[in-house]
Amino acid sequence: MSEIQDILVYVGTYTRGESKGVYIYRLNRENGGLEPLGYGQCKSSPSYLAFDPSYHYLYAANEIGEFQDKRQGALAVWSVDQESGQLDFINQSATGGPGPCYVAIEATGKYAFAANYSGGSAAMVPINEDGSLAPASDFVQHEGSSVLTRRQAQAHAHSCTIDPTNQYALVCDLGMDKIMVYKMDLENGKLVPNDTPFAKLHGGAGPRHFCFSPDGRFGYVINELDSTVTAFSYDADKGTLETIETVSTLPDGWEGESYCADIHMLSSAKFLYGSNRGHDSIVIFAVDQETGKLTCVGYESTQGKFPRNFCIDPTETFLLAANQNTDNIISYRIDQETGALTPTGEETKVPIPVCIKMWARS
Repeated sequence: MSEIQDILVYVGTYTRGESKGVYIYRLNRENGGLEPLGYGQCKSSPSYLAFDPSYHYLYAANEIGEFQDKRQGALAVWSVDQESGQLDFINQSATGGPGPCYVAIEATGKYAFAANYSGGSAAMVPINEDGSLAPASDFVQHEGSSVLTRRQAQAHAHSCTIDPTNQYALVCDLGMDKIMVYKMDLENGKLVPNDTPFAKLHGGAGPRHFCFSPDGRFGYVINELDSTVTAFSYDADKGTLETIETVSTLPDGWEGESYCADIHMLSSAKFLYGSNRGHDSIVIFAVDQETGKLTCVGYESTQGKFPRNFCIDPTETFLLAANQNTDNIISYRIDQETGALTPTGEETKVPIPVCIKMWARS
């Protein structure tokens, strides 16, 4: 692998306040601070972000309820200048349902996937050779509910994770307490229900984001509504999940309102991290690499309110946490031996930050 020259940081935001769109920074690899480089203009809440495999294009979920005079949201795409890192807007494409809050790109770079939270649906969107988005090639409407009527009266698709084999798309649905599993038909642009079409979570869990272990043997979903993480074993041939255990993301005895958000694992598979909105912390789990089981080893304050997403830099030296309700990003140094997070003292002000993605340039 070529030596990393620098790391660029892209921050998706909600644009209901002063935000201009997607903010661009350079990571200071000495102290974890962020040097501002500009922004990609977009006023339709480019919240969650995803790069194509070549890092030539950046995609965003436009978390809006109306697009092209219909009750639906959109995906947006920019070309990424390979020298400056600046963004040049290309186009948008409808997602078929309102409130898309997540975008994922499969490994060939030919399709984008959107999870429509408000609409409880998922869309598959072809990507043209120039990076632009074509009209959606498939749309799947979820139907169902679960036990918490205030949040789970209907389906709410919250993320779409592509499995390591690039055969399956796993869509976490908070409203149904299910992880829907689809076979990706990359020839015809279709989401085909898997032979085992979903994994069921316990009632009131609210599955939100999902990540695989680096070897693909295990999967972990962070459950927004009851502040837990559920560990699974994963059969990559069949695309099936088998529950191992569910553990809390909050300290014993803590009382208060809190909702989980994001989840990421180190490439060593030794430690797993999750964000708590309310407790306003990053929870740290040690991972048993034989069984996939989790042991909580600590919590670190995010020094702000409502930490939405967070990102581990490609060298795994720093973790950056985005506090949505206090308009700031806090940097931490990662201890590879203990998993502990130590604040670097670096803080970056960003209006309503939602998602952080990084590009390591060689």
